Amino acid sequence: MKVALAARNTEKLATLTAETGARVFAADASDAASVARLFDEVDAAFGAPDVVVYNASRALRGPLLDLDPAAVAQSLAINALGAFLVVQQAVRRMLPHARGAILLTGATAGVKGFARSVPFAMGKFALRGLAQSAAREFGPQGIHVAHFVVDGGVRSATRPDASDNTLDPDAIAQTYLDVLSQPRSAWTQEVDLRPWTESF
Repeated sequence: MKVALAARNTEKLATLTAETGARVFAADASDAASVARLFDEVDAAFGAPDVVVYNASRALRGPLLDLDPAAVAQSLAINALGAFLVVQQAVRRMLPHARGAILLTGATAGVKGFARSVPFAMGKFALRGLAQSAAREFGPQGIHVAHFVVDGGVRSATRPDASDNTLDPDAIAQTYLDVLSQPRSAWTQEVDLRPWTESF
């Protein structure tokens, strides 16, 4: 695959870009004009995308009564509106070819809301609803839309726990690839991933 990566701060992607040979684009997922420009730039560089993954997220937590409405709006803009904008642009490009896949990264918060996590739950519930609606609308037109509930902490440089209490990012990626390779007669529209040690 030819890979395009997008972020507001592209400097954060330097290591990943070096490892993968991906091309990096600057974009703000919460801004409609920025997302449209991103897709135009990717079109010019690679052509219409076959696979689009939305992984942007903003976790805002705190007591409901103390939350700043502007910060809540920004959290929703990234977790929900941004996903809508990306899905809309992706579908416009995939429909003429009657094929493609859109993979949306959700979280436990999209299935159950936790105390002191109202904005994150609102955004992730909206993302899950977007995935379900888009899958029903565009699946019959050849576009596979799938939602991934990542139910647990993911290992990273800031969370180096390599025990079975965290999710291995390579194992998560393998699940995304497995979903991409599914025959259309048996598409998955939602899958949840969690460490096998976790009780739920």
